[in-house]
Order: sequence, then structure tokens, then C-alpha cells
Amino acid sequence: MRTSTVAVFLFALLVFYSRAGALDAAPPVGSQFPDVAITVPDSKEHRNYLGLKRGDSFKLFQVATDTVIVEVLSMYCPFCQAEAPAVNTLYSMIEGDPELRGKVKIIGIAAGNTKLERDMFVDKFDIPFPVFADGDFLFHKALGEVRTPYFFGVRIADGAATVFYSNLGAFDDPASFLSLILERSRSKNTEVSP
Repeated sequence: MRTSTVAVFLFALLVFYSRAGALDAAPPVGSQFPDVAITVPDSKEHRNYLGLKRGDSFKLFQVATDTVIVEVLSMYCPFCQAEAPAVNTLYSMIEGDPELRGKVKIIGIAAGNTKLERDMFVDKFDIPFPVFADGDFLFHKALGEVRTPYFFGVRIADGAATVFYSNLGAFDDPASFLSLILERSRSKNTEVSP
């Protein structure tokens, strides 16, 4: 009896620790952002923002910009809710700067959220940038099942989307975060850590 209890306990530990390791499997700096198809937004404003034409889907490297900030969020995440005003401020700073507008874009991936849940989050926090529902966790799994909020900085060039920033958690200050993103996006060194 005691041997079987120990065996079950050890098996449970093995499953827990192997699952915990999977949570840290985000695409590392210097790697290609996952090549997952994203549904083209219905909103003409969001299609124009991303430089997309009407269609079924697109991939991140097709966004008409130099840099994309990707926030992985969930409407059920209290940290994401608390961070929403700061991310909106970041968006306003980018769009308000003629040198950055069009060169830096923000999108959200609503991990595990249906379109309805995504819409509730977008409406509640007045999110101005495109947020894509990921109700089946397809994108979330491709991103290594990261916790939320999680931010990626992705450089778009030559038909590729290369990760230059990858970090879990909220940022302290929108201006400082934007400076960090701009500095990292211009760096050719892909070995930079968060």
C-alpha cells in the first residue's frame, strides 16, 4: 500500500514539473515568432491600422510595420485588467508620435477567450488596438502557453517576424517600456535578454 502511494505521489510530481516547464517555453529572443494564422479583423479601422486587406487570415510578418508589440492577455486576468490603461497609454504615445506612427503597432491575443469575452474586455477597457480572440488556445499553445500578461517585441523584416523582446508581467511605465522596445528593436544583437 505504501509503495503504491509513493509511486502515485512521484508520478504526480513528474506530471506537475513537466507541465510547469512547458509554461516557460515562450519563443526566445532571436527566434521566429510562431507562424500561426490570425483571423483578419472585421473592423476596417483595424485592417487599415495593420495594413491588411480583407481576407480570411494573415500572419504576423504580413503586418505593414517595422515592429509589433504583442500582448498575450485574458479578460479573466486581474493583472491584464490592471495593465490595460497603461497599454492604452502606450498605444496613444505611439500613435501621437509622427515618427513612430505606422512603424510600431500593438496587437493583443486574448488567450482562451471567445469573441464575446474578448469584446467584453475591449469594451470595458476601451482598447483601441486589435485584440484577437483565441478561444481554442491555438495561438497560446504556439507561444508556449505563457502566463498573462506577456509581452513580445517582434521585428518585421524581409518576410520574417523575429522576437527581440519576450517578458512575463506588466511594465512599470509606458514611456520607459516604449524606450526599451525602440532600443531593442533597433539592435542587431538578438542575444539581448529582458
